[in-house]
Formats: sequence, structure tokens, C-alpha cells
Amino acid sequence: MSVLFTAISQDNPVQKQDVQKVLDQIGVSLDPEEENDFHALLAAVHECAEEIQQLPDYQPVPDRALYPREDIHRPSKEEQVFGHAWAHKFLIRGTTEAGFLSGKTVCLKDVIAVADVPQLYGTDIFPPWTPTTDATVVTRVLDAGANVVGTTTCENMCHSTSSFTSAQGTVHNPFAIGYSAGGSTSGGAAIVGGGLADIAIGTDQGGSIRIPSAFCGCVGFKPTHGFVPYTGISSGDAIDDHAGPIAKSVLDVALCLDSISGYDGIDDRSLGAPTYGLTTYAASMQAQHGSLDGFKIGILTEGFNHPIVDQRVRQVVFEAAYKFKSLGATVDEVSIPDHLRGPGLWTIQQRIAGSQNLLGHQHGRRGLYLTELEQCRLPWTTESFRRGFAATKNVIINGLYLADRFPGLYGKATNQGRQLRDAYQKLFEQYDVLLMPTAPIVAPRHGEKGSPMEALKPSMGITINTAVFNVTGHPAMTIPVGFAPSNDEHHLKLPVGMQIVGGLWKEDKVLRAGYAWERAFDWKKEVLN
Repeated sequence: MSVLFTAISQDNPVQKQDVQKVLDQIGVSLDPEEENDFHALLAAVHECAEEIQQLPDYQPVPDRALYPREDIHRPSKEEQVFGHAWAHKFLIRGTTEAGFLSGKTVCLKDVIAVADVPQLYGTDIFPPWTPTTDATVVTRVLDAGANVVGTTTCENMCHSTSSFTSAQGTVHNPFAIGYSAGGSTSGGAAIVGGGLADIAIGTDQGGSIRIPSAFCGCVGFKPTHGFVPYTGISSGDAIDDHAGPIAKSVLDVALCLDSISGYDGIDDRSLGAPTYGLTTYAASMQAQHGSLDGFKIGILTEGFNHPIVDQRVRQVVFEAAYKFKSLGATVDEVSIPDHLRGPGLWTIQQRIAGSQNLLGHQHGRRGLYLTELEQCRLPWTTESFRRGFAATKNVIINGLYLADRFPGLYGKATNQGRQLRDAYQKLFEQYDVLLMPTAPIVAPRHGEKGSPMEALKPSMGITINTAVFNVTGHPAMTIPVGFAPSNDEHHLKLPVGMQIVGGLWKEDKVLRAGYAWERAFDWKKEVLN
């Protein structure tokens, strides 16, 4: 056995009745004749746990001498933009040596650890916590020459594709005050879309990079699962977790990916990623000069024809897709019927694993665990639960119910996700990329924090084309391709995003397609009346 058994100390708090109390949680009872032995064993493991608990944590130590943190503060009312898009303002200057991101300004979603910068997580369920380490992506953008200028508001516990749920305040769309900036990387997309930073780094577990990018007229890239290390980033479901950039151009997205991708020696999700520092996506993309000769593109029928997709959004994206023909590509309509199963598979994964994560039951990965965050947000109490946004409460309720009533369901959903991944991969043997609308609608008006159903309604259905690729892990990028009228005000035109999806580890093809379209056409002139 792994625990060396010794005599139980007199101050050990474990009592005999604690053994049965533990088993009561799963509805079984202990043989009375075994009670003494299991009491002794439980007391021994308690002492082992106390010993480990007292050890200092082991986290990467940021180089504060090379990268000092300047002027960390919560923004004043006068400093805020687009409602409450900033979480914290500060400055960390990048290296003076020439790098891919030299001279660029970068902001970070407020779930990405920056040492000495309090993290709000979009919530008031628990107080702000202050990391002692930098996420890998932070170190890498600084090494690439970027200046990190702040953290940006995220939605409440990252559980919304709307932008009114953060406890710190609403984030407005840069194209229309009162309208959603999308979520959960709401602040970052608004700030980049509004021209106040060059790049935002966000996270995406169901569309949280791509949906706000589509709503705010940005390019947003969710790379292959594990392409960018998740080290130092607050996790939801480790299977669905992705980190990636938001920018105004495909070129800046490519430069950022060249800077932040690759295994960091910590996150086991990134073991299959290209070697850090060796990708040259931006240079290779530019060398193609926007040509797509020989490129084969599939228009995914199920991504366009879902009944929730607004007819005007469908039209804008469909017309944008066929413009690839003028760039030398072959464009065909293709079908994967199981595409429509993706949201259901994602829901099961996210609810079960997400609830376990929220309850502090992380396990099964080799990587960096943010133990300070766990100590801050646990244990749950009735008071903290009631302060939660409706989506967070729903994740916990759904997850506990599913785990109890449907044993093995998480595993089956994961297996089905792999089957769906293989179906896409088979199609990618014939086609370089697939196209579809990123979001089914343009940005809606903000919702209300009323009843749970009222609070959740504005996000329902938004991820029908995005969450599936969190399940399968495929790289997916949204680019703006035009404007369509708002459902509320016909005279108001809002951005439409087209999603470009590639085979696993085929970021180069996704970038090449997006760059070619962006280089040839001005999306701001594509306005549907």
C-alpha cells in the first residue's frame, strides 16, 4: 500500500463513525467487524494528507526582474470602456529584442493567471484571488515582444455566451451600446473590436473565443486541443479547454499562434503540439500571397440549415463562402449529419465534468493546478451558491444529477465525441477546410438577470456550430465577412462571422483560407440590407 502505516497520533481527528459517514455518501454500509481496521486506515491517510497539505506548493516562478508589473489597479469609471470591459489595468513590458509580437499590445481574459494581479473570474461567489505565477501564454507573449496591458472582463465563471452576466458589470458591443459582445471572452473581444488593443488571449470551451469575436467583428481562433498550453488558466472541462487569440486580422492571429503554441513541459494536453518556437504560420501564410489554387473547401450543409440560423446570417456567410472560388479554390456543399449531435455531446461533457471541477474534484491530468483558486472558492455554502449566476447553478445541479442517474454517461459521451471527430477527419481527407456561420444570429440585445430561465435564454442555441469542435478538438477560426440587420432595429447593421474549420493540427490550412479571404475582400463593405 502507498501509505506507510504507523501508530495513530492521539490528536488525530478521525473517529470510528467517520468511516460509515463517508460510505453514506454512496449509500452503502460497512461490515461492523471491519470498522476498527478501516478506522485505523482512514486515520493514517488523514495524517498523510496533512503532511502533504503543509508542504509548499510548486509553481513556476515568474521573472519579475525581467518583467516587472507596473501600476496594477482596478480601472476607474473614466478608464472603463464599453461598459465594464476591463478587469484590471497594468503594464508588463515585453522584451526589447525583436519578436513576432514586438510593439503589439495584448490583453488577457480574466481567467489567465498573471502573478500579483487579482483575478475576479467574473463572479462574486468568492472574493478575488491573486495568482503567484504567470500562465505560460503570458510569459510567451512577453518573450515575443508584446506589452501586456491588462486583464479583461469575462462572464460569470465563464458560463455564458452573453455579456451581461459578469458580477463586475455589463460589457457592450463596440458596434452598438446595449447589445451583446458575446461571451465568455466578452471584454477582450470588445476591446480588440473597438481598437483599444491589438490582441486578446481568451479561452474557449464551447465558443467563448469565437462567439464574441463574431459579434464584435474580430478574428478569433480556437486551435487544435492542446495546441496552446493551458498552464495557469482556470479550467472547466479539461477535454474541452482551449486557449487562443482574438485580433483584428488573420495575420496578427497567426503571429500570436507562432508565439504561444507548443508543449511547455507542464501541460500534458500539449504533448502532441508542434515544438515551441518552430512554427512559422505567419510567414508561410504570407508567402502564399492569398492564392488558394488547388484548395478544396466544403460548405457544411448542417451548419447552414439548422432552423435557428437566421436567414440573413445564412445569406451573408453563404455568399462569402462562394467568394473563395474567385481565389482559385474548389467549393462544394458537403454533409455530416452527426454535426447536429455535437451540442448534446458537449452538454453532457460540460455538465458532468464542469460540476466536478466546481466542486474541487479535479483529477487525471499532469499539469499545473491552481491550488490558490481552489482554496479561495471552496467549500460551497448556501450563501455562495445563491450568489451564483443561473448558468453556474445549472451546471452543478445538472452535473450532480447526471453523474448519479446515468453511470458511465460521461465516458460514453466522450467515446461518441471521438466517433464524431473521426467523421470530420474522414471528410478532411477530401477537403482542406469546412465553412459555416460562426453564430446563428448577429449580436442580440442584452438579457436580464431575472429568473433563471430569463437569464439563460439569450445564450440558448448560440453555440450550435461552435461547441461541437470543442468536443472533437478541431481547429476553428471565425473571420468577419459582412454585416446583417439586427432583429430589434433593422437599420442597425452588426457583424457576421464565418467559421473556418480544419483537420486536427492543420492550423496552417485554416489560417491560409482566412488570410486569403481577408486579403481579397473588405468585410466592412459587405452589408446586407
